[in-house]
Amino acid sequence: MYLSRVVNIRKYIHKFFFPVIFSIFTFCLLVFSKANLPAIKNSLVLWVNSVVPSLFPFFVATELLMHTNIIYYSGILFKNIMKPLFNVKGECSFAFIMGILSGYPIGAKLACEFRNKNICSKVECERLLSFTNNSGPLFIIGSVGISMFGNVTIGILLFITHLLASITVGHLFRFWGNASNKYYIEHKNNSQLEHSIKMPVNLSNLGEVLAESISSATSTIFMIGGFIVIFACIISILKTCGIFSTLTIVISPIFDFLHINTAFITPLLTGFFEITSGISAISNIAIKEISINVIFSAFLLGTGGISILLQVWSIVSKTDLSIKPYIIGKLLQGLFAAIYTYSFISIFPVFNFNL
Repeated sequence: MYLSRVVNIRKYIHKFFFPVIFSIFTFCLLVFSKANLPAIKNSLVLWVNSVVPSLFPFFVATELLMHTNIIYYSGILFKNIMKPLFNVKGECSFAFIMGILSGYPIGAKLACEFRNKNICSKVECERLLSFTNNSGPLFIIGSVGISMFGNVTIGILLFITHLLASITVGHLFRFWGNASNKYYIEHKNNSQLEHSIKMPVNLSNLGEVLAESISSATSTIFMIGGFIVIFACIISILKTCGIFSTLTIVISPIFDFLHINTAFITPLLTGFFEITSGISAISNIAIKEISINVIFSAFLLGTGGISILLQVWSIVSKTDLSIKPYIIGKLLQGLFAAIYTYSFISIFPVFNFNL
């Protein structure tokens, strides 16, 4: 009896929940159009001026590299590091390195590519999802450190702790999955493995490969732009209709108990949906203990926010991979990044930015 009720509730939710939510969203777009339009314009400016220049070239470069045998040789070079540290094949080092250098959502995209091309097992690719999808140095040091905080040292600190948190999560997730799947594909001989991951490019097909890489990168960058615009609308609606104000009142006693300035609540809620807007708002809070601003920024950079979660989910949904390791991994990464940032600030005077 109880199970049948649960099933009926689930069917009801599946049938009516999303139509109702999307109808409310459409209605709010019309009602709050005056507040939404500036938010949309600002998000488009952010996308054009910051996201496209910093990510698009890396997307193209990553696609081009996928047409070479660099994955095979990176596997040979890093197998003695990746296996003991993360319990994945050496070839996975390519996803980790490009995820760090390029930024969201390259790491997740490569993990899914590896699964689709049968380079790694399902368990290994899920382990990759937990720690390879990271924010890049151009965004952390350039956009956050220099542009938002006006301090390159803050950007360097955030990048170091972001990287350390990613490695920590990857090491913890070395135990994810069934032990029986641990050596999948690893027993292939080298020539067979090289053939399975090698997509040769030469002078005769260079134009075709370049065009395909640009097309794939363009699709990804426009997807990211769409998410940025939509979440700018959602945040604008939540602020305009007073939901953020209500949540601030509810959460304020917790912040008061922890002796944390309640001015951080709204920026953190914003960052929960979209990290760029949230970190920008946090950096503009003027307090003497600016280290708190930096620690909260580290947490948001680690978690990524719902916007990036849905970007990753849209990629993962085309494979048989589970999104669970990504969600758990990003929550842990945000926590570890905040802890590492606090530790660095406490131990090393050069990273103490308090006035």
